[in-house]
Amino acid sequence: GKDRIIFVTKEDHETPSSAELVADDPDDPYEEQGLILPNGDINWNCPCLGGMASGPCGEQFKSAFSCFHYSTEEIKGSDCVDQFRAMQECMQKYPDLYPQEDENEEKSSKDLEATSLEASAAKEENVSS
Repeated sequence: GKDRIIFVTKEDHETPSSAELVADDPDDPYEEQGLILPNGDINWNCPCLGGMASGPCGEQFKSAFSCFHYSTEEIKGSDCVDQFRAMQECMQKYPDLYPQEDENEEKSSKDLEATSLEASAAKEENVSS
């Protein structure tokens, strides 16, 4: 079927490789750049986001994360509570896609918003360091 076996000789291994290495192109849109692109924009395709930027709540996530990333408030992201609340409300509609913490534990929406802000801050700090 799907696999193919190729036998090589000792001579094949002794012959120098003719493969050419191509230097990394920093402007290659398909090259993984990390969370923040060189121009300061958010890389929504970064695997570090775990697919959060797509799916049924992708737009709410992008709105909240963008707000947090570009926030200039003294407490970074404190001006983004409405966006994080909208993201949280969306995610609660899709519990299979966005599992919640143990539902027996009562948490106020302020605790959840603080957790969202802290998680985003930690994620941004980890990527930028």
